[in-house]
Amino acid sequence: MVLDTIKHYPVLLDEIISIITPQHGGTFIDCTFGQGGYSEKILSYKDTHVIALDRDIESKKKADKVSNKFQDRFIFKNKKFSQLENLKLKNINIRGVVFDLGYSYTQIKDPAKGLSFNTLGDLNMKMGINDFSAKEVINKLDAIELTKIFRFFGEEKEAKKIAINIVREREKKIIDTKTLVEIIHNTKRKKNFKTHSATKVFQALRIFVNKEITELIQGLISASKILKKDGILAVVTFHSLEDKIVKYFFKSLSEKKSISRYLPKLDQPDTLFKIIKKKPIIPSAKELRENISSRSAKLRYIIKKDNFYDFETDIYKKFNNLLKIENFGNKL
Repeated sequence: MVLDTIKHYPVLLDEIISIITPQHGGTFIDCTFGQGGYSEKILSYKDTHVIALDRDIESKKKADKVSNKFQDRFIFKNKKFSQLENLKLKNINIRGVVFDLGYSYTQIKDPAKGLSFNTLGDLNMKMGINDFSAKEVINKLDAIELTKIFRFFGEEKEAKKIAINIVREREKKIIDTKTLVEIIHNTKRKKNFKTHSATKVFQALRIFVNKEITELIQGLISASKILKKDGILAVVTFHSLEDKIVKYFFKSLSEKKSISRYLPKLDQPDTLFKIIKKKPIIPSAKELRENISSRSAKLRYIIKKDNFYDFETDIYKKFNNLLKIENFGNKL
């Protein structure tokens, strides 16, 4: 089966559309273009414009098709969403910013990317605009560093044993997904037949290689700045670590006063955002039947209360431990 022909299901699409209401027109930012599901749906409404970003250059193939169809209303940038502010959107009335933090089926099954433990491929995991690959991580970082990556980014209980065995086995160099999967499988004491033994380690490596913690935090901050009054920030997460970061960021800017060093306190709103739903929105039974991959998805959103640009957040301090682990990559 050709990967490009596989049907892509944009997760929680109906719920996203009902929240950002593109039927009223306006400019929206799709921070994770992927296969273009969100962008195309938004553009199907008149008087809408979409600025789409994706770090994966492979997404440009689909973006070019969307651009031909919606010529003057669609712009694609091969950038990471942490670079959102570099687009100089401060003076544009952005009605909504959407993040889908999952990987597409096409990406997961691409052996060149090496994202899947079920596909034999190069130990790569780079999504684009990267500094290093998973191969370098596995073969160069020490056991203590690998343990922390697996434990904190993958919540792998046997992180230390797996890291030690990787270091022991890498004399011949570990270059493909199959070899890494075998090391993990042979290390695990208890085999969980519902979950693949390599699931958590591969998740951890994807997060680390793509600096997903830094990317998410910087993306959330940038999106919060460029949104105008009544603008909506919506994020779909797929694992507990992402959801924890998004939940904390949303809650902190909706319940605490956001003090800016640039403006007198009297000129600032009480809080930057308001939360309509405290609990995340999850896929419907119908969506789960059509796309089982959506089962772990959670959607959270907030609404900006005022045209307020500069603010401070303690999000970096809150997740400083994770950011320190990501900095292990500076050695590679």
